[in-house]
Amino acid sequence: MNASSAEFLAGVTGRRVLVRSDLNVPLEGTTITDDGRIRASVPTIRALAEAGARVVVVAHLGRPKGAPDPAYSLAPVAARLGELLGREVAFAADTVGSSAQETVAGLADGDVALLENVRFNAGETSKDDAERGAFADELAALADAFVSDGFGVVHRKQASVYDVAQRLPHAMGGLVAAEIDVLRRLTIEPERPYVVVLGGSKVSDKLGVIDNLLGKADKLLIGGGMVFTFLKAQGHEVGTSLLEEDQLDTVRAYQARADELGVEIVLPTDIVVADSFGDEASARVVAADAIPAETLGLDIGPASGEAFAAALADARTVFWNGPMGVFEQPAFAEGTRAVAAALTKVPGLSVVGGGDSAAAVRALGFDESSFGHISTGGGASLEYLEGKELPGITVLEG
Repeated sequence: MNASSAEFLAGVTGRRVLVRSDLNVPLEGTTITDDGRIRASVPTIRALAEAGARVVVVAHLGRPKGAPDPAYSLAPVAARLGELLGREVAFAADTVGSSAQETVAGLADGDVALLENVRFNAGETSKDDAERGAFADELAALADAFVSDGFGVVHRKQASVYDVAQRLPHAMGGLVAAEIDVLRRLTIEPERPYVVVLGGSKVSDKLGVIDNLLGKADKLLIGGGMVFTFLKAQGHEVGTSLLEEDQLDTVRAYQARADELGVEIVLPTDIVVADSFGDEASARVVAADAIPAETLGLDIGPASGEAFAAALADARTVFWNGPMGVFEQPAFAEGTRAVAAALTKVPGLSVVGGGDSAAAVRALGFDESSFGHISTGGGASLEYLEGKELPGITVLEG
């Protein structure tokens, strides 16, 4: 069963609603270092609670191996979620066991509970349909309805994302609905000029996106570690920089195809290099076609940052995924800062494509409201833009 949000909310009073959120936040010990995904999950949870639902939130954290692991406990997340909601969040010490059953049974209308990391159960990520389905049965037994609001996992065919939706009346949460709406605007008749900015470490991570968007975008700006494969494909020295030798022919083919389609691929003209990773003391700017053999490229240079900003100045639609350099270190953060600053001035739709890009804008101190949309799901966004079906979406629409 699918339902509109308004219809769904009207019928949730007194019902147990299982909400799949994306609360996969970075931790240092038990300290949350970036709570962006928790904050993004709050509106749907709050709306359900205020409508009188008994809200049962499920989520994962990290990649535990199908068994309890204290390092990946959601206990710190439960505490932070409670602070953001302004109400106590009951925390179950297991996923579908006695603690989960007792915690859910104790909920009153408007209460919120968070179950322990669903990936502590091997059934969550199992490739075996029966094993995954058995876990989904246990999750579904805890609720009367299901809301999918974890966009960062909708590209996964997992029990709490896909199988539970087949077992309960279900609806798309506000966060997932907003993400899909933005992604459709990026792929179906986007307002032009349309500029795509890609960074991050590997070309291979973005092959599908480049392939699909070459026919849609007007410009592709390439930075981050992936740029060195592009530079090498043009015959330039890249020193000890990150390089994917097996992608050189693919990159050359993309360049040729871009030329045929009239799509401009913009590469950096200067690079910030150092003698070794993390060596801020030796950081210096060199021309992109003159990288010394013994150095490592760690950011786009200042001239490139200005050029990228200029290329974004008249854009009406921008999608950005992947930092321009090792933004966690001040000496190699300026390229990413320049792109982020340029996006805040885009008069049309500006989309920060989740993952490291979203973390970067927060780490560099940008006001999130300055961007049109900051995605909570880097991998899901990329797969959608590759033209792939997302199991967690198709199951809701079926």
